[in-house]
Amino acid sequence: MWAKQILLGVLGLSSGIVIAGGLFALIVELGVIADFADRTHTADRILLYEDCAALGGIAGNILSVFHPQAGLPAFLLPVFGLLAGMFVGCWAMALAEVLNVFPIFIRRLKIVRYTAAFIISMALGRGFGAGLYLFQRW
Repeated sequence: MWAKQILLGVLGLSSGIVIAGGLFALIVELGVIADFADRTHTADRILLYEDCAALGGIAGNILSVFHPQAGLPAFLLPVFGLLAGMFVGCWAMALAEVLNVFPIFIRRLKIVRYTAAFIISMALGRGFGAGLYLFQRW
């Protein structure tokens, strides 16, 4: 019985490590951290940016798994909201830059006349996936 629990724990831990590695690889590939350093003219502190991103990921995992109760002052809530909004905005900016790949991809594969079908199929797939997710939650 306990061997099964240990196996599940090791499997869950290794899966989490793989997912976290993929997320940080995506952050690096999108150039979010390098873009921060470039726009703020602080390229000499890029290792600090990377350490902060890693510590933020670790802290986020700890908060989502253990749900610690901390008696923090109420004035920190707007600060957290501001920082979370900045994070989401930076992700949106980085993902918008990646969207420039689609026109190049479509031209290179010579599927220009199927662009409408391509976009509609992506939208339908996204909608179908969201519907499955909502249906599964009920």
